[in-house]
Order: sequence, then structure tokens, then C-alpha cells
Amino acid sequence: MADQPGEWIGLSEAAGLLGVHPSTVRSWADSGKLPVHRTAGGHRRFIRSEIETLRRGPEASGAQFVIENVIGRTRLEVAEGRLEDQAWYRRLTEPQREAYRDESHRLLQQVGELIEAESSEEARQIGREYARISLDAGMSLVEAVEAFLFFRGFLMESINSLHEAQSGSAWTQFYRQASLFTDSLLVSIVESYQLA
Repeated sequence: MADQPGEWIGLSEAAGLLGVHPSTVRSWADSGKLPVHRTAGGHRRFIRSEIETLRRGPEASGAQFVIENVIGRTRLEVAEGRLEDQAWYRRLTEPQREAYRDESHRLLQQVGELIEAESSEEARQIGREYARISLDAGMSLVEAVEAFLFFRGFLMESINSLHEAQSGSAWTQFYRQASLFTDSLLVSIVESYQLA
């Protein structure tokens, strides 16, 4: 493919260099956000220098980086059936799972806006909606918190991946704001259960 050996790298190596999950790199490549080349066998290959350029000065904002990573990790969990191992997830009907996904997308949009300004009221609204869905599914408070923490884990792991790719004061501020936002959301879930 390339004139110089070692210039081409695979999906996993590209993901490692960017500090994101391989499914995120796959998504970026398939949507045209990341230059990709295909082998005769259909495998994705990347030019190391293009990945290095993206790593030094990514076109996507830190928020977009985190959002894509969370979505990629969640899709992987669903595809590999790991969510089915969670007792709280088995309680949800398909319409309730859809509602959870909708609220998760809303949450990710809000996280993206955290770089601009904090919005604890929006976090509380999302928390109330998560609580409503969880209560409708017959979840205990413990199960609702476990569900929240399951997805919060993806979010915080993705933020840590951002740190590995782009350290500095911007990352520290983003981490602090994301923590405050998700803490407000969790408090809102608990308050909603107490009121129910």
C-alpha cells in the first residue's frame, strides 16, 4: 500500500494512538471524519502521519471526542450482549430501553455543551426522566443508580481517554464540569425516587 514499510496501521493501532475505542475510530472512518483506506480484503488501514496529525490537533472538539467514544463503547456493550447481564437492563421493556437511549443522547448533548456553560437544571430534568423510566420498569432505587453508574462509567472512561490524547487545563475544566453535571443528575434520580 504505502511506499515506506510501517506507514500503514490498522484499526487497533490507530485507536491506541488517538486514545479512543476502536469502534470510535471505525465510526469516524465510516462517516468520513477520518481518512481511511481499504485493503483488497476490505480491512481498514490508516496512514500513521494522518493519525498523528489528528492526535496533535484534532478536528473534533473534546466534547465530540467524548461523545463518539461513549457511543462506540455503548454499541460494543450492546453488540456483545453485556447489557443483558445487568439485572436492571433486563427489567426494561423495549419501549423503555428506547426511552433510556433517548435520554442518554440528550445527556451526551448536554455534556457537549458543558465546555460552554454548566447546566445543572438540565441535568436535574434528565435525572427526573431517568427516574420516571426506572420507576415505570419497577426498578428499585439501587437498580436505578446501578444503571446510571453503568453509563456514567463509559462517560468518565471516555473523558479519561481525552486526557490521554489532550492533557492540559482544558481537560481538567471539562472533567470538573462533567463530574458536577453527572452528580446533579444522580441527586435528581434519588430525589425523584424519594418523592415517588
